[in-house]
Amino acid sequence: MPRTSIKRVRRWAAAAVLGTLLVGCGATDQSTESGDDADKAGATGTKSPAAVQPVKPARTITDVKGVKVSTDKEPRRIVCLVALCDDMLTELGLKPVATNSALLAHKDFLGKKEAGKIPVIPGGFLSPEVEAILSHKPDLVIGLEDTHGKLAPALKGATTFWPVQPDSWQDSVAYQRDLAALTGRGEQAVAAEKKFRTKLADAEANKSDKTALVIYGSDENFGVATPGTDVAAGLFPKIADYPWKSRGVEGTYSLEEIIARDVDVLFVETLSFGEPDGQLSDKLAKNPLWKRIPAVQNDQVFEVDPEVWAKGRGTRSLSIVLDEATAALK
Repeated sequence: MPRTSIKRVRRWAAAAVLGTLLVGCGATDQSTESGDDADKAGATGTKSPAAVQPVKPARTITDVKGVKVSTDKEPRRIVCLVALCDDMLTELGLKPVATNSALLAHKDFLGKKEAGKIPVIPGGFLSPEVEAILSHKPDLVIGLEDTHGKLAPALKGATTFWPVQPDSWQDSVAYQRDLAALTGRGEQAVAAEKKFRTKLADAEANKSDKTALVIYGSDENFGVATPGTDVAAGLFPKIADYPWKSRGVEGTYSLEEIIARDVDVLFVETLSFGEPDGQLSDKLAKNPLWKRIPAVQNDQVFEVDPEVWAKGRGTRSLSIVLDEATAALK
């Protein structure tokens, strides 16, 4: 698959438009109340506090990216066009009236049976059908700004559209607090946030000295997930040695550079295009250079669920990432 295609897929999979590529085979005020400057320091590995401030009900919020959202009443008929929406609703004890994400089928969300009862918006992630969205009579539609922002004119006047674009776990927490304010689910938001922050603080307190790497892709081209461009990857400098930094849209890491870093634990997100055609790690196993990575030699390569690791981006998904990562990094 051409490099431009894999980059576009990762953009919707994990909001990583600026993700570093590796060529493999060849809020309102209350949104920031619980964040404080400690969260910003946390991006560099500082221990994150578990203290969480209350969330007050609101009919209008201004989110962490400066987007203003207003609803006439507490929204209950919510359509999710991005998995972060499904994650947030689950944490708040709600369900979408329709979605285009497979995240809810995960056992730690609704599970396959219950998730199967929720209608799927046709058209896929990149081109969800407006008529199908509106057929569910939503009072709020949440989508990814750089992908679904183009739908705003078609939805205007029929429903409220909220474009989100999380770059970090702090953004995700802020979005969840704002959604809780709009839906009147402050207690649920505080409980979920506190649980996540406590888990993160525990992981930080027991930071591993192993070198970790998270990659994503399908076959010929794959990329390195980097903090600042990938929400889950932003957790890793807190819990392990994670030397990978974004080099911009056109930046790449060579396979030789990765070998030189002596990666101890490798996490692999296999992105499928249509029908699954095998795991990325199995395809890369045919590459002689791949076999020189210590994690590969020591059987420390873990295929992870991209629905959670790449797409979820909310506190429930990130808690799963922490659980799986810390277990592997022991």
